Amino acid sequence: MALESGVAALVLLSAVLHAGWNAVVKVTGDRLLALATVMTTGSALALCALPFVPIPAPASWPYLVLSMALHAAYQTALLLSYRVGDLSHVYPIARGVAPLPVAALAAGFAGEALSGLQIGALLLVSLGIASLALAHGWPTRETLKPVGFAVLTGLVIGSYSFVDGQGVRLAGSARSYIVWQFALAGLPIFTVAVLRRRRRVLDYLGESGRSGVLAGLFASVAYAIVMWALGQGGMANVVALRETSVIFGALFGARLLGEPFGGRRVTAAAVVATGVMLLNLAR
Repeated sequence: MALESGVAALVLLSAVLHAGWNAVVKVTGDRLLALATVMTTGSALALCALPFVPIPAPASWPYLVLSMALHAAYQTALLLSYRVGDLSHVYPIARGVAPLPVAALAAGFAGEALSGLQIGALLLVSLGIASLALAHGWPTRETLKPVGFAVLTGLVIGSYSFVDGQGVRLAGSARSYIVWQFALAGLPIFTVAVLRRRRRVLDYLGESGRSGVLAGLFASVAYAIVMWALGQGGMANVVALRETSVIFGALFGARLLGEPFGGRRVTAAAVVATGVMLLNLAR
């Protein structure tokens, strides 16, 4: 199911915001506290909004619980990926893998079967995004571990995207599901961060709290757009378009962090753009 132009434009905005908050986290020393600040910011905003939204329909409650568990798994896999690999290496792989499980789950459980052209376009998007990770050559024996964690991260991203896509459609109100999902998603990593970094929390907030909260605002708006869009059009289309955040991330890295953006990345960007265009034009 192709996306309307307005929905597609908002998902692209989400991709830019997603790349922005990842750039903020990238330059922060303690990634656990950085990610916890990002997620807790979203939860704090959602808790303030809870009195103003209806309770989601009971049919969506299992999806909210499963989404919280999957987001905790995502955060764990992401931090493990960053521990053993570079951000510029593992992030593109994870985001490139993510649309594939969404397409498979949406076809199997939501009746959103893709045409042959759409499947080809989806593969183009994923291959183009993942190829950004090959800027320094093919994976070696030393990089197999980060690649494995990155693939795991991508599979979890795809899984929670599908779960939230189903949940937001069953909630009766997209706004209520989004607020409740945000309220729950930050609780696990907040608990872990307080238990493991209790002596560092105040120092971190004094050093990097403002940038962490700003990144949290970016992340909250970005995923709120995605959850809303998942209820408006084909889930695979939404996730594939959202994962163009890797292209924006590469651009931010080149402009703000001095990272290279050579011919390989230009080619990958062109492949991703072609795939996204075909995916949203095909029926």
